[in-house]
Amino acid sequence: MPVSTVGTTLAADRLGASSVASFALNAAAPIMVVGAYVTTAWAVTGAVPVSLALLGMGAILAIWAVGYLSMARHVVNAGSLYTFLAHGLGPRTATTGAAVQLLAYSMLQWGLYGIVGVQASALAADHLDVHLPWWAWALLAWTVVAWLGTRGVVLGSRLLTGAIIVETLLVGLIIVVDLAHPAPGGVSFAALDPTRITSGSLGALIAISVTAFVGIEAAPVYSEEARQPKKTIMVATYLALILMVVVYVAGSWAMSVAVGPDQVIATAAELGPDMLLVPASTHLGGTALVDIGHILLLTSISAGLMAYHNAVARTTFSLARDRVLPRALARTSPRSGAPVAASLAQSATGLAVILVYAMTGWDPTTRLFFWLGTTGALGVLVLMTGASLAVVGYFARDRRGESPWATRIAPSLAGLALTACVVLVVDNYAGLLGVAPTSPARWALPASYLVVAGLAWAWSLSGARRRPHALRRIGRGANAAEPAPLLGGLR
Repeated sequence: MPVSTVGTTLAADRLGASSVASFALNAAAPIMVVGAYVTTAWAVTGAVPVSLALLGMGAILAIWAVGYLSMARHVVNAGSLYTFLAHGLGPRTATTGAAVQLLAYSMLQWGLYGIVGVQASALAADHLDVHLPWWAWALLAWTVVAWLGTRGVVLGSRLLTGAIIVETLLVGLIIVVDLAHPAPGGVSFAALDPTRITSGSLGALIAISVTAFVGIEAAPVYSEEARQPKKTIMVATYLALILMVVVYVAGSWAMSVAVGPDQVIATAAELGPDMLLVPASTHLGGTALVDIGHILLLTSISAGLMAYHNAVARTTFSLARDRVLPRALARTSPRSGAPVAASLAQSATGLAVILVYAMTGWDPTTRLFFWLGTTGALGVLVLMTGASLAVVGYFARDRRGESPWATRIAPSLAGLALTACVVLVVDNYAGLLGVAPTSPARWALPASYLVVAGLAWAWSLSGARRRPHALRRIGRGANAAEPAPLLGGLR
């Protein structure tokens, strides 16, 4: 009888800290955050202190990471957030969280197909005189991502590392130029002034700040493929967080300095992402910086597509290995160790989304990129809040040599802060989307998480009756044979 060449194990010992950090950074796509999300925040909220909001969110996430990474040293699993819920809060909660996680990361990736198509279409029309609709370019990006997703994590990490280095250098150059050429009135710190934040803009600022940092939680997704995972995941996460905070805060502040605090909102509304490029280009003697920036923005978005694709594929793989999803989705390539079946499944959903938006004529920038991207970030924010509670629950039974700060104090503080953020974001969701409070989108998009969570909870109840021992193994992955604690029952 022939031996199957199909595996159900990811390739181990492939990635170092810099490679794992590149996946987290490209999920956030620095040039896209500074050029697109920051300018959108100014235009949508009318509030100047975006830099302060980013700095505050960075501080919250630094505290959050203490407990998260302490738990990551003991829980090595490609499922990331949902597996933390399993170990800290029980299998039913984990199953519900897994459904939210899959939808959130999928929305984040699907949204990028809209903006990559729009950007590529504009570039091709301006420089190549090639006129194709956005969805044609989105399909081209989809083809590349689908192919790379089955080729193994090493090739993808090399491409992403190169992209992150180049775009970070460009943003660094723009920061220096902007600060060296302030608007009349000199260097202003209005972007860091808390008195300029209004109650009506706070929720939207938080939501956009959360979206900017999505990806910081992704490092444990690659724990099964990392070299020395306990050390690599910690170093990669803090390296990514430090770079994000520096680039985001300095980049947004420098843009406000270059145009002046009184012109920030109007300039953001007029130029959009080009606000990052145009003021600096006037001091560098031409439009070359703008052209380079447009190309790097496109490559940055493409890198983000790959990072989110990898995250969804590995979450799907982990769920299939845990028997939450069909077992066939846990198949990996014997050559590259990539989760081939899960990767192809994610590619199929991406293709479906592109085709639906193309056939309906829905706007790819607002309805696909911004709406789905923002809603995806909300889902990740909810999961990160749950992860803080999971850390407390996990170490309540055994501190495993970790400090009280890491096991109770830091995750509790982070959980409270993130809960407040969730409430503010949901309460201001209509303003964030730019729709009327009575618009169906205001409730339908956040409610999609309640729908999938309810279905997953119903599945877990059914699974508890049919095979309770299997349900207890959810989130344990390759260590599923080990006995799992009852956690006070199947919560």
